[in-house]
Amino acid sequence: MIIGALARLIKPGKQHLSILATLLLGLAGSVIGGVIANLLGTGDIFELNVLGFVVAVIASVALIGVAESISGSRHREHITR
Repeated sequence: MIIGALARLIKPGKQHLSILATLLLGLAGSVIGGVIANLLGTGDIFELNVLGFVVAVIASVALIGVAESISGSRHREHITR
């Protein structure tokens, strides 16, 4: 969940996501980072390592960006109605 908060700090601009959504996306990014690090042979999926941490942050930033674009399009659609 800390990964989600870190990703939100790294991503520029104002995000229209709730804290819960940010934390859940950080959790998903952490799992993705752990899986990729595991596939590259740097350690177990639940083991903290540098590569897994970096990939987790990058994945979380990407997930927040995707979620933000989805929620942003819904937000703009709601305003124009």
